[in-house]
Amino acid sequence: MLISHAWLCELLQLDGPAPDPATLATILTGLGLEVEALHRHGAGVESILVGEIRGKAPHPQAGKLTVVELFDGQQTLTVCCGASNLPPVGGKVAFAPIGARLPGGLEIAPRELRGVASQGMICSETELEIGVDGDGILILPEHWSAGAPLHSLVPGIVDTVLEINVTPNRPDALGHLGVARDVAAYLSSRPGGRAALKLPPLHPQLALDDPHLVAIAAPDRCGRYLGYVIDRVKVGPSPLWLRVRLHRLGLRPISNLVDITNLVLMEFGQPLHAFDRSKLAEGRVVVRLAHRDEGLRTLDASDRSLTVSDLVIADARDAQALAGVMGGAASMVSAATSEILLEAAWFAPAGIRASARRHALATDASYRYERGVDHGAGLEHAARRALALIVELAGGRVVASAEADR
Repeated sequence: MLISHAWLCELLQLDGPAPDPATLATILTGLGLEVEALHRHGAGVESILVGEIRGKAPHPQAGKLTVVELFDGQQTLTVCCGASNLPPVGGKVAFAPIGARLPGGLEIAPRELRGVASQGMICSETELEIGVDGDGILILPEHWSAGAPLHSLVPGIVDTVLEINVTPNRPDALGHLGVARDVAAYLSSRPGGRAALKLPPLHPQLALDDPHLVAIAAPDRCGRYLGYVIDRVKVGPSPLWLRVRLHRLGLRPISNLVDITNLVLMEFGQPLHAFDRSKLAEGRVVVRLAHRDEGLRTLDASDRSLTVSDLVIADARDAQALAGVMGGAASMVSAATSEILLEAAWFAPAGIRASARRHALATDASYRYERGVDHGAGLEHAARRALALIVELAGGRVVASAEADR
């Protein structure tokens, strides 16, 4: 399990300073969560600034270069850039001034490129080691102020990630909140110590108003299922802070909706799944055992032959997900999605373990379901956290919800 020091500290309410990464590692190891390694990220990013494009023109001697007039908050500099995705005048970019040393070790020095002096470098995600997109430069929000240090605007861009060995009897430690809870309890037990867990913002509690949305036909395999309908969502890239947070933990950002479910997975240790509701027959789900000879194409584009022992999430006709393991391609979220059905559920661990092994699918979701996730308040809080983020980052509106249990 990878734990972000910066993220964990956000989940603690402390009277004094937060423990540094080395101290935190000692605390966690003493609590039975052995820290096997510390990975420091962001060295050199402290020198990266928000730059504003004040002008741009083709390089007179090099067709693939653009000569950019860039304002760094104090002065306007000339910078040569070869990226094809430069924003228009007024746009903001990540700027490495002369003297900066990038995470990969490159030191920025004045350069002359085909007769034009370049006084710095406009950076991509890969050059800053905060993402995998190296095809173009990193575009920043237009409302950010030129000259602001990038690390002051993006939580966790400079961070230490702790690699923790979580034993099978500690499924609560498979999310940042569970680990933060242990740290808060430890700090509170020390002489004069006062610490508390600080929950992230949650969506207001909803009345359950659509009993036809969810049905459980295999109650021995699914003890609780919460379903939420969110419409008016706009699928697009996640904000930089969310992309960086996932990247630091080894996850690839995909889109705002998918990234939100992955963020909650790492925060609460609770897997969630978003279905494109327009692709669900009758717009509802049934938790049932697979039919004999039923098939399912999963999100990894593999066609799988299901057995009658596999638990699936189906619509009114067909299987749409291998429950607790992987979603189905037929109802996956895409750029055209405007309405989703969000799943938060508790599945019997033994059944998930058997299906994951039968289909040779080891996923972040199955890893947690196999060990047991919270079926009470933690399940509800995880769903409400995701709903709050979907409303904030995807413009969604929660219009219906339902709960089914055994």
